[in-house]
Amino acid sequence: MTLNNIIQSVIFLAALLLLVKPLGIYMARIYEGKPVGLNVWLSPVEKLIYRFSAVNSQISMTWKTYAFAVMLFNIIGLIVVYALQRLQAHLVLNPMSIPAVPPDLAFNTAVSFATNTNWQSYGGETTLSYLTQMLGLTVQNFVSAATGMAILVALIRGFVQKQIDTIGNFWVDLVRSTLYILMPLAIILSLVLVSQGVVQTFKPSVKVSLLQPTKDAEGKIVSEQILAVGPAASQIAIKQLGTNGGGFFNVNSAHPFENPTPLSNFMEVLAILLISAALCYTFGLMVSDTRQGWAILAAMLIIFIPCLYCCIYFEQKSNPLLAHLGVDQNVTAFQSGGNMEGKEVRFGIVNSAIWATATTAASNGSVNSMHDSFMPLSGMIPMWLMQLGEVIFGGVGSGFYGMIAFVIIAVFISGLMIGRTPEYLGKKIESYEMKMASLVILIPPILVLAGTAVSVVLPQAKAAIFNPGPHGFSEVLYAFSSTGNNNGSAFAGLSTNNLFYNIALGLAMFFARYWLAIPMLAIAGSLSKKKIVPSSHGTLPTHTPLFILFLVMIILIVGALTFFPALALGPIVEHLMMTGGLR
Repeated sequence: MTLNNIIQSVIFLAALLLLVKPLGIYMARIYEGKPVGLNVWLSPVEKLIYRFSAVNSQISMTWKTYAFAVMLFNIIGLIVVYALQRLQAHLVLNPMSIPAVPPDLAFNTAVSFATNTNWQSYGGETTLSYLTQMLGLTVQNFVSAATGMAILVALIRGFVQKQIDTIGNFWVDLVRSTLYILMPLAIILSLVLVSQGVVQTFKPSVKVSLLQPTKDAEGKIVSEQILAVGPAASQIAIKQLGTNGGGFFNVNSAHPFENPTPLSNFMEVLAILLISAALCYTFGLMVSDTRQGWAILAAMLIIFIPCLYCCIYFEQKSNPLLAHLGVDQNVTAFQSGGNMEGKEVRFGIVNSAIWATATTAASNGSVNSMHDSFMPLSGMIPMWLMQLGEVIFGGVGSGFYGMIAFVIIAVFISGLMIGRTPEYLGKKIESYEMKMASLVILIPPILVLAGTAVSVVLPQAKAAIFNPGPHGFSEVLYAFSSTGNNNGSAFAGLSTNNLFYNIALGLAMFFARYWLAIPMLAIAGSLSKKKIVPSSHGTLPTHTPLFILFLVMIILIVGALTFFPALALGPIVEHLMMTGGLR
């Protein structure tokens, strides 16, 4: 660990925490229907959207109606994205005449972007037209993120309201999340990225002459290169802010046209965690106790910060296999040292590790380095953060309501320990809430472990693994951990663009998103009907350091007990083999 590593990580964390409160206040005012300054310009637009869509914004929905609206909207979005991919060869804004996407890949991509996962089994610049990228993927980047935020707001109303059957209007929550929060932030970030050199154009790919001609695999002289361009900045901004992560280009945010400078890198990685972190304060304000929001944010940071520094530490250490070959891996004025395989020189160890940890703590999935090239234990950190259920920040909205499921379990267990009916924010936590929270906790591990088990047995699935032994197993485990928790990042050594993986991973993404969202809406509906119980001397305080520690331990125990055997077969045994501890 170098001084540079510490300084850069501290600056990042400080900037994130400084923005939590102001953005959290802004979002709380939006969802409570209070003026925020933008109402003068955006309120007429909001009303026009309701009128055009025939939505009565005054109607409040039951949780079942709310869930139906969520599913209907997202399935329609899935169908639209699928259709755009299949028909793009006949549509406009396709200057490179890219053909239609095959059916299984189109299904996988449509599910991926509708569920806020943004898993990609393709290269964006060679597979999708500009129209598909903008009208399909970018639009879904907005509305899939807004869906998660809407579900969280509905859950918050469940805690705040008393003896009411309804939890709000999905269409209003969706529009306000998009129009007042995601859109303004995306416009600002897009302009910043364009100023740094991120491309934003409708021109076709550009052919340029190489400064130094080279030879291809057949020995022929290559003197020109085709540079893919397009309307990238607008998609990059919302992919980070909405914890989407899908890259306009194949190598995602390692591409110089997506992420050209240290400033663009800092702004993008900050955007990954910004809204998710600020929603903690929004939650505290909306339940009239900001201590509750700070407590949940503290629990997230208690897990996130050690994971961040572990990732930096193991990447900064030299690779023992390269050390045997005499490769210089020391820190000097000219290099960052450590394991630089798969990393951009302009970012180095620390910015690559910060990004890898942030993108998997959130359900973002974008990358500025190749996680497949990380050291075994530092590569295990992103994998394990996803396996915790994407609750350490997680997706915008979805990460926080996943964390609330853990809070409910922690409150229930602690209530039993002290012999009192469990309560959280004045609402009794009973068997129904525990059943729904258990579904949220159990479904992702089932999808991840079952999918991995099937994939290492079926011949057609094993044929896609390019690396033998524990690393190949890690690649499969990472793929299902990513899709089964709506992240979208990947280890690079697994060929997933085939019928089996496109269908299997697509189904994992679909069920991981909606089988969690619907139980949380059911919890919201149940809580909303209950009366608020006044706190007493026997009420367990849920904002104290003791409860924060208890919540952290619940999360870690569930994660460790569920996934340690699988991790032992992958990155842990690979580390022992690499360092000579196992031969």
